[in-house]
This record gives sequence, C-alpha cells and structure tokens, in this order.
Amino acid sequence: MPIYEYQCSQCGEVFEAFQKITDEPLTQCKFCRGIVEKIISHTSFQLKGTGWYLTDYARKSQPSGSSASSSGESKSGDKAESGIDKTPSAPLKPEKKPA
Repeated sequence: MPIYEYQCSQCGEVFEAFQKITDEPLTQCKFCRGIVEKIISHTSFQLKGTGWYLTDYARKSQPSGSSASSSGESKSGDKAESGIDKTPSAPLKPEKKPA
C-alpha cells in the first residue's frame, strides 16, 4: 500500500498514512482534528548505476566507409523487392502411409 503524507493546517503537524489508492484522502488531523491537506513528498527511489542514462547506450563506432543503417537497408531491401528467400532448403520427403 502507498504511504501518503498529510499536513495539518491548524497545528502544522506532518504525518504519514498507509492507504489504498482507491481510499478517500484524509480530512482530519489525527492529533488535533484540524483540516489536513495531502502533500507531495520526496521519494527514496533512485536510479543509480549503469544502464539508466542515454549515454550508457552509446553506439559503438563503425568502421570507416560503412554504416549499419545503409548496409542493413540494402540487404533487407533486396530481399523485400524480390519476394524470394534465397536460402536453400531441404527437399520434402513424401510421407509413407501405413498399409
């Protein structure tokens, strides 16, 4: 269950409440019965380490004179234009029917 923080407008007390997401927000301070307001609190969740930033996934340098996008497009483009897969396949064997 999420933890929500509330602040009382009368006594200024800040407190936490475990509530379901579907529960109605609290309206009364548990200390003085004053009106409370839900506040936005800081989270302790942090993304640290490698793999969380764009720079962690930098492309490896390509050999000069060729690029991955141009060579990949020409190979897939040739295959798509002809519509024929040029990879050899084994001939089909006829099934033997039981007598």
